Amino acid sequence: MYSSPKIVSRTQPLPDFDEYSVAGVDEAGRGALAGPVFAAAVILDPSNVIENCVDSKKLSALQRERVANQVKRKALAWCVASADHHAIARLNILHATLRAMAAAVAGLALTPTQVFVDGNRCPSLQSPCTAVIGGDQRLRCIAAASILAKTARDEHMCDMDKHYPVYQFAAHKGYATRKHIAALAKYGCSPIHRTSWVKVQQFSSRLNYTETQA
Repeated sequence: MYSSPKIVSRTQPLPDFDEYSVAGVDEAGRGALAGPVFAAAVILDPSNVIENCVDSKKLSALQRERVANQVKRKALAWCVASADHHAIARLNILHATLRAMAAAVAGLALTPTQVFVDGNRCPSLQSPCTAVIGGDQRLRCIAAASILAKTARDEHMCDMDKHYPVYQFAAHKGYATRKHIAALAKYGCSPIHRTSWVKVQQFSSRLNYTETQA
C-alpha cells in the first residue's frame, strides 16, 4: 500500500526542490472515533504569499478558515480527499489514510515533480515522495495541506452533528472526549462510528443510535 519512504528526520536538512512544482500532503482525523480521515495535497505559488500558513494545530478555527480560503485562491493546485469508516475498517487506519493521500495527489490539476508528506510513511505515487517528520512545521506546502484537511473534516463533522446531534460532533469532531464517550455509553454507536476500533467496540453491542432518538 505504501512505498519504502525516504524519511527526513526533524534534524536533517530538506532535499533541494522546485517550489513551483512541489506538493505538500497532510491528513486530519486519524485518531478520531468517528467519521472519515481526510487528506489534502497542495502546490503553493511561492510568488503569491499566504499569511499565517502554519501548522493547523497552531491556529484557531476562525484563523484556519481564513487561511484555507487564501490557500484555495492562491495555490497553483489543491485537492482534498477522504476515506470513510468503511474503508478504515477494511484497510486499517494507516492504509486508509495513505489511500486518501494518494487520491488527493492524484486529484491535483498539476503533476508535482516532488511530494513531501507529513510523518514517516509515503503513499504509493507516480511522483517521487519523501516523508518529513514534523513536516507541517517545516514546509509551508505541508502546513497548507494540514489546514485544508482539517477545515474540510471539521466541516464534514459539523454536518454530521445535524444528523446525530446527541454525540455533539460539532464540538469534538469525533475525538474521544469525555462527553463523546458518555454519549456512546448512553446511545451506542452511530452509523459513522469506527466500530472496528477497540475503543468503540465496547459500545457496539448496544442498540445503535437512530435519528429518531434525537
